[in-house]
Amino acid sequence: MRYRIRLTIEYDYQQPSDHARNLLHLLPSDIAGVQTITSRLLTIDPMPPERSERLDFFGNAMTSIAFHEPISKLGFKLEVEAQRFAPSDDVLDLSPLLENMPQEIAAAHHLGPLSPQHFVGDSPRVGAMPETTDFARAHIQPGMTALEVVQAIGRALFREMRFDATATEVDTPPADAFAARHGVCQDFSHIMIACLRGLGIPAGYVSGFLRTHPPEGQPRLEGADAMHAWVRAWCGSELGWVEFDPTNDMVAGLDHVVIAVGRDYGDVSPVKGVLRTSGGQESRQAVDMVPLD
Repeated sequence: MRYRIRLTIEYDYQQPSDHARNLLHLLPSDIAGVQTITSRLLTIDPMPPERSERLDFFGNAMTSIAFHEPISKLGFKLEVEAQRFAPSDDVLDLSPLLENMPQEIAAAHHLGPLSPQHFVGDSPRVGAMPETTDFARAHIQPGMTALEVVQAIGRALFREMRFDATATEVDTPPADAFAARHGVCQDFSHIMIACLRGLGIPAGYVSGFLRTHPPEGQPRLEGADAMHAWVRAWCGSELGWVEFDPTNDMVAGLDHVVIAVGRDYGDVSPVKGVLRTSGGQESRQAVDMVPLD
């Protein structure tokens, strides 16, 4: 499936900021067998006097910008053309039994970006939570493979949590969202990551775009799509990494375009950084994901 994607993020500052520095994870990249990016353009207004592009540790495209003169607003516009490939419907479950995962992880001696070693322990935003581990154990059966566990946990969270766009903020702890049983895709993903790590399955965070479908008979609304998040889990050396979207109870597929992957949201935040100002700020975001096929 081919898409044209447009993203707009805008910030208005109550007082001009005389120094600002940001790290951006906004540019999607090619992923073998998953997606091909045929064009991508990120424009920034006002134009920063400093801008550099590089790859982070996990191989994500990262843009660094800095301002040294006062700015009262900041805008990002992204235009992308991407082709997303469908996951195979007949993938054999070559993942080990859950009880054998410790040996599988121990046998992964490399420490490159895809190593499960980076994703099995605590990360800055997802620490050990006994309550999510207990939840996960209650929703699996003896003799399950790692892949079956990933799917069972994702489906359990979909059944027992409620999506609520107003329930949490970007810095809401996963434990709070889990206790309330509602949240946004970031919360669903962080909680699923905690569940899987608590069972010994390496798990990480995926940021990207999700194509939304309007109600039958209704036209698409421009800007109605959204940035999204889902989970990647390492299911052994034979099967490798798989992606599951717990917010929608589905394997990530044709409707998902990846921007970046990391241990949790902190590794892949679309816009993060520091600024010096005496006031607050307002922000707006709009996404338009149009299929071209």
